[in-house]
Amino acid sequence: MAKKVFVYNNDKNSIETYYLNEWEAMPYVEGNTLTVGEFMGSSNSPTLWTDKRVMECWNTLRSAWNKPLYVGYAFKRIWEGGHGFQSLHQ
Repeated sequence: MAKKVFVYNNDKNSIETYYLNEWEAMPYVEGNTLTVGEFMGSSNSPTLWTDKRVMECWNTLRSAWNKPLYVGYAFKRIWEGGHGFQSLHQ
């Protein structure tokens, strides 16, 4: 099932909207090193959001590490668990 992914593009000061399946790469990620499914983890949200700079930082970290990185989740809504009432999205 396709997820709606919002990405804030700081270069354009705009929100970009993508409709992606869980096995597809997150926008701005080089290669297929971070999929939508890995990003959303156990969240059951049909809508995800992030920032272009976060995805670019992922590329830098992944390149510097030079091997696969485990991602338990990068996105969770407050009521889906975590640390009390802190926001858990990146």
